[in-house]
Amino acid sequence: MATTDMTYEPLQLVPEEHGVGEQNKSNGTANGNSTKSTSKFDPTFTQAVINATGPKASPRIRKVFASLITHLHDFARENEITVDEWMAGVEMINEAGRMSDDRRNEGQLVCDVLGLESLVDEITYKLATDAADEPTTTAILGPFWRKDAPRREMGETTVTGIENGDHTFMHGTVTDYLTGKPIEGAELDVWHTAPNGLYEQQDPDQVDMNLRGRFTTGKDGKYNFYCLRPTSYPIPYDGPAGKILQLLDRHPMRPAHIHFIVSAPGYKPIVTQIFDRRDKHITDDAVFAVKESLIVDFLPRKGDPKADFELPYNFKMATYEEAKTHSLEGTTETSAPEGSS
Repeated sequence: MATTDMTYEPLQLVPEEHGVGEQNKSNGTANGNSTKSTSKFDPTFTQAVINATGPKASPRIRKVFASLITHLHDFARENEITVDEWMAGVEMINEAGRMSDDRRNEGQLVCDVLGLESLVDEITYKLATDAADEPTTTAILGPFWRKDAPRREMGETTVTGIENGDHTFMHGTVTDYLTGKPIEGAELDVWHTAPNGLYEQQDPDQVDMNLRGRFTTGKDGKYNFYCLRPTSYPIPYDGPAGKILQLLDRHPMRPAHIHFIVSAPGYKPIVTQIFDRRDKHITDDAVFAVKESLIVDFLPRKGDPKADFELPYNFKMATYEEAKTHSLEGTTETSAPEGSS
């Protein structure tokens, strides 16, 4: 992928003797211990910044920002970050903002290549349950979801203007993970790339909202539609996310996958991706989103002139009540993107 010149300089990693590897030690906080590499700095500064929080801040804001300030300050001291390095980081953030719009979220992409979105997904959505049959595993939203994808009838295709792709018939049932009963009115919002590895908003040769659709289940909870067998692709490499990958000597490839948001009245939305087992990048996803239960096999399909492959996959949902009972703190009805239900 071609890259563009940035106005910031590459961030340089600091050798271990300057404090890398001492993340469990802190300086200038109420519970911290000073270290050889950080004791030269004002030991009261961080706590003073935390103490500046006013009485009207909510308990959650107070807790989160105290932790954020502590870790940011410890990071800066442990690595002895210079003004030039700090400004390079600020400019990288600014560049991500300048590149972002309703078709591309570069800030989210930066979080993805650092593994942050996958980690937050695990923290927010994982059900701490001993049930033998658990809800469908979640995965990151990614930066290419679009609001208001076209509503389509069951059996229709999401594909327009692409004849040579591996057309696929996907089908399954959406059920309650505890009772096994089908869920009526579940909406499946689906999107993936074209064979050239581009989402439609990246590709002027594709029609608007191509390879996207929203399908709603009936009383039997079943769904079916035609799509393409996806292909692996490089994440956009021309911005801060790509620059970070270059600095870390990492590749930009994502394994072939199909995105889903599954939502239904009274149920916690499932934001997930399903991955093609055959893909060579299944074990080294650039954004760390692959989970074993989301790896699938595309099967040969015979007797259907519309598709060469089929993909059976069932989605299992948890009610909000069940999610609140078993999930970690932070699970709310606003977990899914606005407009996804």
